[in-house]
Amino acid sequence: MEKIKSYWKLPDVQKDIAAFSEDYKTFLDRSKTERMAVAEIMRIAEKAGYNNLDDVEKLGRGDRVYVNNKGKSIMLFDIGENPEKGMAIIASHIDSPRLDVKPNPLYEENNVALLKTHYYGGIKKYQWTAIPLAIHGVMFRKDGTKVDVHVGSDPEDPIFTITDLLPHLSKSQNSKTLAEGIIGEKLNVLVGHKPGEVNVKEALLALLKEKYGIEEDDFTVSELEVVPAFSARDLGFDRSMIAGYGQDDRVCSYASLRAFVDGKDREKTCVAIFADKEEIGSVGNTSMSANYFKNALGEVLHAMGNDDHLAINRALANSYVLSADVTAAMDPNYPEVMDKLNAAQLGEGVCMMKYTGARGKSGTSDANAEFLAALRKKFDEDGVIWQVGEMGKVDEGGGGTVAYILAETGAEVVDLGTALFSMHAPYEVASKADIYSTYKAYASFLTMK
Repeated sequence: MEKIKSYWKLPDVQKDIAAFSEDYKTFLDRSKTERMAVAEIMRIAEKAGYNNLDDVEKLGRGDRVYVNNKGKSIMLFDIGENPEKGMAIIASHIDSPRLDVKPNPLYEENNVALLKTHYYGGIKKYQWTAIPLAIHGVMFRKDGTKVDVHVGSDPEDPIFTITDLLPHLSKSQNSKTLAEGIIGEKLNVLVGHKPGEVNVKEALLALLKEKYGIEEDDFTVSELEVVPAFSARDLGFDRSMIAGYGQDDRVCSYASLRAFVDGKDREKTCVAIFADKEEIGSVGNTSMSANYFKNALGEVLHAMGNDDHLAINRALANSYVLSADVTAAMDPNYPEVMDKLNAAQLGEGVCMMKYTGARGKSGTSDANAEFLAALRKKFDEDGVIWQVGEMGKVDEGGGGTVAYILAETGAEVVDLGTALFSMHAPYEVASKADIYSTYKAYASFLTMK
C-alpha cells in the first residue's frame, strides 16, 4: 500500500484541520511579541487546569503547573512518573524577527517624526519598508509604573510604516545589492506629522504624555517592538494555507501548547518550553541557554519530594526532546537552493531534521539513529504523517535551533517542525495540513514509553 503523504488525503480530518487552523490564527494575532505570547499561553494553560508553580507546595501524578520566566519565556509541566526516569520535552521559541525601538529613538526631520530602530534577528531589510507596522511593548514611568503599549494591530488603531524611495528616484538604490538597498540605519519608523506650537516632535510628546503618561526620557528604559500590523489570513482560493507574521516559531509553539492542553494522564512527565531569544543565538536570561529551565525542574522535583542533587542531571540525561522549530519548504520559485531529494515539501507533514547547522554541520545537534528509529515507530503506530528534510543544499547556507543546547544535557534530541515559505519575512506561509500534522506529531511524542 502506498504511504499517505498528506492529511489532505484523509477526508475524515478536514473539519479538524479547519478548526485547528482558526484557533491558530487567533493565537498568532494575540502573540505578536514574546511577552504577548507568554500572556496568551498562560491564559490558555490556566483555562486547561494549569496552576502557577509558585502557588503549589506538593506535586504528584496528574498535576499540571506552569513557570513564567520574566514574562518572556514560560514552561508547562505535566507530572507523570518520576522525572529521573526521563521526560518528554518539547522546546519551541516564541520570539520572531522584528525591529526594536532604540533607547533614544524619537526625532524630527522635514516636518515628520520618526523612531529609530535596531533590527532583531535575521531579516531582509527591504521587506520591512512600505508595509503597515504596529508597536507593542512596555514602558516605565519615572515612578516605576509599567505602561503596556499596543498600537497598530487593532483595525481601529493608526498604523506606522517605513518609507521607501519612489521608482523614479531609485537609480542609485537599484544598482545596489538587495542587502545594501536598505541599510539598518534607514529602518526609521514614521510615527507623526502634525505640528504643535513649536514642532512635530513636541506635539507628539504631548500626545504620548496625555495618552500614556510617559515622557521622552521613558524611552530609555522601554522595550518596544515594531512588528507587522497584518492579521493572520487564509491564503489561496482553496484556503489551504495560512499567511501571517511570526509563524517562525509560533506555529510549533501553538502545536506544542495544544498537544499539552488537549491530553492528560500521560505516563512520562512531560514538559513544554517556550523560549525567548532564539533568533539572536539563544543568549540572555530568557533564552534556552539560561538556567531557568533547570531551576524550574529543580523546584518541580522538590515539590515531588526529591531533593537529590543529582536528580536534575539524571532527569535530563534520560529524556527525549523535540526541538520544535520550523524549516524551509521547497519553493518552486527558488528550487536552485534546495536538494530536491532532501527538501521538505509543503503539505506532506511535519518535517524531521536529523541535523541543521551550516556547511560541515557547523553548530548542529546531529540526532542519534536509535532515537530517530524510535520516533518513526511511534509515529507509524499513531498514523502521524511526517517527512524528512534539511535546510537547503550543502554550502548554500544553513540555520540553527535550540537542539544543541538541550543535547548538551545528554538528552536525545531531534528537530521536528513545520515547513514554511518566506521564512523570516513579515508574512510567512504554512500549509494547514502541515500545521495539523505538527500538532498530531507532538501529541504522539508525548505518549512515548
